[in-house]
Amino acid sequence: MVKVAIDAMGGDFGPKPIIEGVVQALKEKKFEPILVGDETEIKKYLPKNLHKKVSFINSTDYIKMEEHATDALRRKESSIYKAIDLVRQKEADAVVSAGHSGATMSLATLRIGRIKGIKRPAIATFMPTIKKQHTIVLDVGANVDSDSDNLYQFGLMGEIYSREVLNHDKPRVGLLSNGEEEVKGNSVTKETFEKLKNTPTFIGNVEGNDIFKGNVDVVVCDGFVGNILLKTSEGVADTIVTLIKEEVRKSGLMSKVGALLMRKVFKALKKSIDYAEYGGAPLLGVNGCVIISHGKSNAKAIKNAIFQAINYTEADITTKIETKLKG
Repeated sequence: MVKVAIDAMGGDFGPKPIIEGVVQALKEKKFEPILVGDETEIKKYLPKNLHKKVSFINSTDYIKMEEHATDALRRKESSIYKAIDLVRQKEADAVVSAGHSGATMSLATLRIGRIKGIKRPAIATFMPTIKKQHTIVLDVGANVDSDSDNLYQFGLMGEIYSREVLNHDKPRVGLLSNGEEEVKGNSVTKETFEKLKNTPTFIGNVEGNDIFKGNVDVVVCDGFVGNILLKTSEGVADTIVTLIKEEVRKSGLMSKVGALLMRKVFKALKKSIDYAEYGGAPLLGVNGCVIISHGKSNAKAIKNAIFQAINYTEADITTKIETKLKG
């Protein structure tokens, strides 16, 4: 069974939602969870009948969100350091953390190391589309400055993940730019275009609105642009939902009845834009599976992050990226 190390302490709400997510995951899939954190606190939320189904690595230290990512490199007793080291020592197949994302990325890159040939790892996230499937966008925050070699490798890694985990037979890879024409973009994107254009799955430049139309499966960009894209999209989604609720509240009886009748539609809409549905973002390019979850993750998000870690490991994504680079 897949062994998943879980940082039980790093989330915004402490161990409670994380442990609840582990419990939910155990009900649906067989895997070996290794809970890293304050064992006394963890056991408060873990049913006694499950104590024998999990392993515990005790750690009373954790990296707080307001602390610097580099602090984690010195804090060898912290929960995320110990969780990452389990993967490094091959005692776990994957790590899931809703804690300090910068600390997780730094430790993963320096302790687990990069896949041979990969210059920089990238965080991949999932965007909803009108075609009821997800578009992968990478990078969304691991690198604020990327050159054309980095972006080219992001495209290769995203293609593999899309095919092996999201089951897209022939993933369409696009380069995010300010226009579809080959001549559009800055110097880095133009250089990247030249490197990607001979890749069979590359469909050329794409614009921001293409992401949500489902016209592309993998969108490549640097972490600065990708992070702004991600945060803006989340803000727009939250704003639309809030505006709908506010308009229904202010409107008359018929609007409220209409909203009630549309409840299933609104529920489906909420589900399609809910980050908890995919749980976390894989850090592609490190020599192991690292899933970075949102700090505000609820139990459902943690459960799905664990499932993503299992799928990543079973699909042997790390080996397939290395093989692709050699080819």
